[in-house]
Amino acid sequence: MPAYFVAIRDKTKDPAALETYGKEAAGASAGHKMIPRAVYGRQVHLEGPPAEGIVILEFPSVEAAEAWYHSPAYQKAVVHRHRGADYRVYIVEGLPG
Repeated sequence: MPAYFVAIRDKTKDPAALETYGKEAAGASAGHKMIPRAVYGRQVHLEGPPAEGIVILEFPSVEAAEAWYHSPAYQKAVVHRHRGADYRVYIVEGLPG
């Protein structure tokens, strides 16, 4: 079943660190099958605390999403995201095709 990596940015702390993260995270996708479904696009806020931005990436499975997240290349990049902003991050299993 497909799985979705969902990153919700709540508050930017260091824009330069986020810029570095963006460059390094793009390279970390090599060798991982993923489809960007939403990347900081327009939002319509309906409930709960508003988000600065949201990213949704589709993977073939939860295991594939976890393999990408825990890969050395992404772990090298993610330290910059942690410095750059406060996020909530999830991997959620989708419905069968």
